[in-house]
Amino acid sequence: MAFHEIRFPANLSFGSVGGPERRTEIVTLANGFEERNTPWAHSRRRYDAGVGLRSLDDVERLIAFFEARAGQLHGFRWKDWADYKSCPASRAPRFEDQLIGTGDGVTTAFGLKKTYSSGGVDYVRPITKPVAGTVVVGVQGDSQAEAVHFEIDTATGIVTFFDPPAEGVRVTAGFEFDVPVRFDTDTIQVSVQSFRAGDLPQVPVLEVRI
Repeated sequence: MAFHEIRFPANLSFGSVGGPERRTEIVTLANGFEERNTPWAHSRRRYDAGVGLRSLDDVERLIAFFEARAGQLHGFRWKDWADYKSCPASRAPRFEDQLIGTGDGVTTAFGLKKTYSSGGVDYVRPITKPVAGTVVVGVQGDSQAEAVHFEIDTATGIVTFFDPPAEGVRVTAGFEFDVPVRFDTDTIQVSVQSFRAGDLPQVPVLEVRI
């Protein structure tokens, strides 16, 4: 499957319904206790792109985007308005937002990450589709300049330093990011009469592993 480095129109994804999905396997034992396990290390997100449609012009834009992606064939970027920053939604990203690694004096490449914490438990999510122009990086509390100290691959989320950070120093980053997704259907069914009556088409979108 090819991936197209293009974002689904952000004004159409605004108001969409969706979020993270987990897969949990539960076995109930004879004594009533349960054994729970998951084959997934990371959650997978699902959305409905149809909810954000507000006019027939929006429908036309959706169909054009769908045809250009050949339905489910090609992936694309999706802005999750509920979770698209390395920081709270109310402020701009800062270079100390997220710890992405610790220097060892040799390693130059670090993948972007976002950590979700609750009740003393952390989940670290790999970020593979940062938004160009939003990535800021720090080393041991000092801001680093893009194209001077590092470069960012917005197709993979890899930060590469021109000189390896020294051993034991904290490497941090702030950023905005998209979710890599594909359409989860090869069919879009739209009735103009039903649309005008408020019946929106269902257009499922599913996160893909990159």
